Amino acid sequence: MEIFLKPNFNFVDHRKIPYAICIIFIILTVIGLVRGINYGVDFQGGTLLQYNFTQVVTAEEIRNVLDEFDLSASTIQRFSDNEVAIRTPQLTLDQRNQLTDTLRNQIGELEIVRNEEVGPTVGGELRRAAYLALLFSIIGILIYVGIRFELRPAVTSVLALANTGIMTLGLVALLGIEFDTTILAAMLTILGYSINDSIVVMDRIRERLNYRKREDAKTLINTSLNETLSRTIMTGTTTIIAVIILYFFGGKMLQPFALTMLIGLIFGTFSSIFVAAMLFYEWEVKKPLRR
Repeated sequence: MEIFLKPNFNFVDHRKIPYAICIIFIILTVIGLVRGINYGVDFQGGTLLQYNFTQVVTAEEIRNVLDEFDLSASTIQRFSDNEVAIRTPQLTLDQRNQLTDTLRNQIGELEIVRNEEVGPTVGGELRRAAYLALLFSIIGILIYVGIRFELRPAVTSVLALANTGIMTLGLVALLGIEFDTTILAAMLTILGYSINDSIVVMDRIRERLNYRKREDAKTLINTSLNETLSRTIMTGTTTIIAVIILYFFGGKMLQPFALTMLIGLIFGTFSSIFVAAMLFYEWEVKKPLRR
C-alpha cells in the first residue's frame, strides 16, 4: 500500500523551503556546539552517581550536601521527583561512600542506580576514538558508495549524511543530552540508516539517467523523488514509531538513546528526500552528466 497514489510534487521548484529549514537547524546546531557538548563520564572522566530516593528530593537538597564536600561545580540531572544523577570530579571509593552516606542521612533512604568512574586521560582517549569512529564511518561509506555508484551520487549522498550527523550532534548538544557510549551507538546507527534512504533515491536517479536520457534535470529529480517518496516515508515512519515506543516504555536509561535516534531519523529522512537529491540537481544543472 502506498501513502501517496501517483504523487506529483514539484520538489525542485520549491527547494528553497528545505534550504531555509536546513539553515535554521544549522544555526541551532552551531548554537548547540558553541554551548558545548554535555560529555558523559565515559568521554570526560570523573564520577557519575545516580540515586533513587524513597521520597521526593529537590536539587537544592542535593546541592547543599555537595557543598559540604566542596563539590559545588558538580552537575545534577533529575530523571523524576525522586531519581537524580550527580556528575562530579573524580572521587575515590571512600569519598563516594561518604557522599552516599551523607545523602542517606540528611535526605533519606536511597538506592544506588549507577556508580561509574573514568579517569580524565582515558575519557579523552575515548572521546577522540568516538569522533574518529564517526569520521571513518562517513569515509568508509563514501568509498563504498563511490565504488558501487558514480562519484556524483556518492558525494551528494555522503554530504547529506554528514548534514544529518552534524545536525543531530548539534541538537543533542543544544538539548543537553549526555553524550556517552549509548549516544555514540545511536549516532552510528543513524548514519547507517540514513545512507540507506539516500541510496534508494540515488539508485532511482541513476536508473532514469541511463534509460531516460532525454529528461531534463528538473524532471529527472522530481520523478525520481515522487517514485520513491512512499517507500521513504513509510520506512521512516515505521522506524520512528518503534523509537517513540522505546522512548516511553524502554525505561529512563534508554530515553537519551531513543531521543537521539528520533532526532537522527527525522533529519535522515529529510536529508535523503531534500538534501541529497537537491545537491545532485544543483550539480547536474551546472555540469550535466549527460551530453
